[in-house]
Amino acid sequence: MSSTLAKIVEIKAKMTWTQKNKATAHHLGLLKAHLAKLHRELITPKGGGGGGPGEGFDVAGACSPSYSGG
Repeated sequence: MSSTLAKIVEIKAKMTWTQKNKATAHHLGLLKAHLAKLHRELITPKGGGGGGPGEGFDVAGACSPSYSGG
């Protein structure tokens, strides 16, 4: 978690140091996106494991597509 906080501080420092003009707009946008991703990681902790047994959809039977129209 501390490495995430360090990355956030580093990105914020880059954003304040970078000039704001048309040439750097794309770079600043990428930094903002990366910053939002790191904030999201802090807010929602990574849960271990995907769905266990009994979760999700039950798939049974055959599927046959039908087309109507002309």
